[in-house]
Amino acid sequence: MSADPQSAAIEVPRYMAELGRRARTAARAMGRAETGAKNAALEAMAAAVEASADTLRQENARDLQAARDNGLSDALLDRLELSPERISAMAEGLRQIAALPDPVGEISDLRYRPSGIQVGRMRVPLGVIGIIYESRPNVTADAAGLCLKSGNASILRGGSEAIHSNQAIAACIRQGLERAGLPREAVQVVETTDRAAVGELICMQEYVDVIVPRGGKGLIERISREARVPVIKHLDGVCHVYVDDDADLDKAIQVAFNAKTQRYGTCNTMETLLLAESMAERVLSELGPMLVEKGVELRGCATTRRILAEAAEATEEDWATEYLAPILAIRVVKDLDEAIDHIETYGSRHTDSIITENYSHARRFLREVDSSSVMVNASTRFADGFEYGLGAEIGISTDKLHARGPVGLEGLTTQKFVVLGDGHVRK
Repeated sequence: MSADPQSAAIEVPRYMAELGRRARTAARAMGRAETGAKNAALEAMAAAVEASADTLRQENARDLQAARDNGLSDALLDRLELSPERISAMAEGLRQIAALPDPVGEISDLRYRPSGIQVGRMRVPLGVIGIIYESRPNVTADAAGLCLKSGNASILRGGSEAIHSNQAIAACIRQGLERAGLPREAVQVVETTDRAAVGELICMQEYVDVIVPRGGKGLIERISREARVPVIKHLDGVCHVYVDDDADLDKAIQVAFNAKTQRYGTCNTMETLLLAESMAERVLSELGPMLVEKGVELRGCATTRRILAEAAEATEEDWATEYLAPILAIRVVKDLDEAIDHIETYGSRHTDSIITENYSHARRFLREVDSSSVMVNASTRFADGFEYGLGAEIGISTDKLHARGPVGLEGLTTQKFVVLGDGHVRK
């Protein structure tokens, strides 16, 4: 298609349909691509990212300046920035994906049936994946890499605030595909900032097999409401750390402090700290000043406020809020049962952690908390594809179908039954 996607005269439906047709054609080629070719493309992409680091920083600076001019919050600016460390991490993420086993074509559960046939399941790509995301330009590389390695074609639509960064990364992706002899249409980054492109993408049933939204609650609610294509998503990241009666004090303070302050603007950051009554004063007398010194605003229940004069009164809304900011809600609960009840009532089924030395309490928490990641004595910040050994993640799903938790290569494939026979006929 020769039309300039940034032109005011562009016909968005026609442009998006052309992307869809190209992606569907590319998906067939990707489905049969050899592992070596996919890995070569990923390695070439990583090299191109590193070689283009100065260009990426320059284009990112344009986006950052525009974002500041438009009054974006510090948390969103943090997500948008491509620091040298994040550029290096993009390249490393692509290489880690290349090093992962290729799931495509893997046959499992192959067994003989009484009839003599063998029945198993083969892992196959989903086809064409549409990914819609905001702010974080590094998602462009992560998404492209995971979709490529899992044998899928992808259509990536980043936020308008990152348009220059995303297009610079897209150029690196195209270089990698071309050097490996794979179709450049296997990864297409939408070039128009027109919001109508999102509406088209989520309804292109003929061309798109699944949509993955990554962004704020408003975006994900809209996608979930309007999409005519299946969606893999999470809506909120209201993550909890519960300090149990039998917690180790040092572990509790260390984990809770990291879960809140390691990064504020991520979906796996702790937003609510729950404390057993017996531990509340000991934990808060040490942890409270640490958080205040770090600049974290504390909002607590009545018991919390009696212990910490710095804490403001928490409202009902606070317990269900994903702040993505240096704000923490704190609640003192009677015991494990009340903690689990609180998580069930206010949580978002994303990530929750218990700090305890009590094996029975740990087992109950793991079994009864209905979240996509449940942890014992670990920071919620570990709920991440990179940390889980997935190489990178396309997103985190709090749904129960088709994937749950960080979605890596396996989550971007499905299975089909395969039958092996030798002239067998059914009697």
